[in-house]
Amino acid sequence: MSQLENNEPLLINEEEETAYDETEKVQIVRNEEDDLEQGVGCGGAPPFSWKKLWLFTGPGFLMSIAFLDPGNLEGDLQAGAVAGYSLLWLLMWATAMGLLVQLLSARLGVATGRHLAELCRDEYPTWARMVLWVMAELALIGSDIQEVIGSAIAIKILSNGILPLWAGVLITALDCFVFLFLENYGIRKLEAVFAVLIATMGVSFAWMFGQAKPSGSELLIGILVPKLSSRTIQKAVGVVGCIIMPHNVFLHSALVQSREVDKRQKYRVQEALNYYTIESTIALFVSFMINLFVTTVFAKGFYNTDLADSIGLVNAGQYLQEKYGGGVFPILYIWAIGLLAAGQSSTITGTYAGQFIMGGFLNFKMKKWLRALITRSCAIIPTIIVALVFDSSEATLDVLNEWLNVLQSIQIPFALIPLLCLVSKEQIMGSFKIGPLYKTIAWLVAALVIMINGYLLLEFFSNEVSGIVYTGFVTVFTASYGAFILYLIARGITFTHWRFKAESSH
Repeated sequence: MSQLENNEPLLINEEEETAYDETEKVQIVRNEEDDLEQGVGCGGAPPFSWKKLWLFTGPGFLMSIAFLDPGNLEGDLQAGAVAGYSLLWLLMWATAMGLLVQLLSARLGVATGRHLAELCRDEYPTWARMVLWVMAELALIGSDIQEVIGSAIAIKILSNGILPLWAGVLITALDCFVFLFLENYGIRKLEAVFAVLIATMGVSFAWMFGQAKPSGSELLIGILVPKLSSRTIQKAVGVVGCIIMPHNVFLHSALVQSREVDKRQKYRVQEALNYYTIESTIALFVSFMINLFVTTVFAKGFYNTDLADSIGLVNAGQYLQEKYGGGVFPILYIWAIGLLAAGQSSTITGTYAGQFIMGGFLNFKMKKWLRALITRSCAIIPTIIVALVFDSSEATLDVLNEWLNVLQSIQIPFALIPLLCLVSKEQIMGSFKIGPLYKTIAWLVAALVIMINGYLLLEFFSNEVSGIVYTGFVTVFTASYGAFILYLIARGITFTHWRFKAESSH
């Protein structure tokens, strides 16, 4: 029998609510007779089609925004200033690890027709899923504060300092309504806007790259030759640590459901996975190039200088202006335009992720505008407070940014472990569960990322925490934190999906 005719259904419940209504999904134009005549391609799916790739293109680029948010850009510029070109190889491999995780997230969403937050709601007892939900929301709020502050810094630069940081925060908050407006016109329109924002970042930072004229030979050596030193180890850990964003793991598993895929036909699911793999790889290659541009510009300008250890998002534009001068298009404003595109795009995807996380964990059924407003308010209110308190102090803003990085680092296991447990189970994934080799590599990558972030946490708390009370609190928190991680791993071993149990009882 032809592989194309193997229509054994996966374990799904057609009545279950999904991330997108059927009317919202992008319809993939197919010709069943042509597919059967042409035979099979990779994994039993129909042969490659450029037209289908175009129709599947979108979710991966929205996902890639998290690799380009202001927090990542700050990590890039600091790595370049402190370590020069020597960490470019690590940036490349960190992006590859991020791609692996995001492909697993996409696989989960396509094969099950449900996203990670929904599956966590079904698989964990109430207390555990509430902890996971709170952790996911905290990670999202921490990320959103960094993104909104990044946009506000860009607006302050572009207004020549007329608009203070808090005013930039309010302007950025309006993106919630832009998002709602665009969403009414369909997912493809929203994806087109993100394509423009990514292109804006690419052009802005590529222009800066051209202005800086970095050394081609040193750049190539930095990519191909692994190198670490005692001075660069902390920045190296930071490069890896900021690649995996917890909310992005939840987001991608929902975004891939924006395409119409008949899950009753295995070869259609495989076809979707193939195209999403290609699209996500292209998207993260673009994000890698943009991150590389930023790193090399600051490596060229500030490596081995007295300014290297003091550069951050707040003062980066001014330092660039002093180093490279004005010209027809002052580099200060080119930097601000790229930063604004990064901040705006990442805050909108944050709103998007927040809707899926809240709806998935709590099973809230409310109008989209209300859910988006609640999600946006959770981040904007604390961000305005931050902007008012820290507007006049670069040093305290940098300290806050370190605490926000810690907040997000803490959350990473609570997205990665459930994801890996779910994609490994045949009761949940059917024949699309990951194999032993893929599973081993995925767990090794997850363990590496978790250990690296654990190192960051240990380093941070050893420097910041002192006194018996604080030390006692950190000790209790660490013990509880470790116990919950072990629980998630143990619970994953005993997963029996609710749909499988329901069918077994009949």
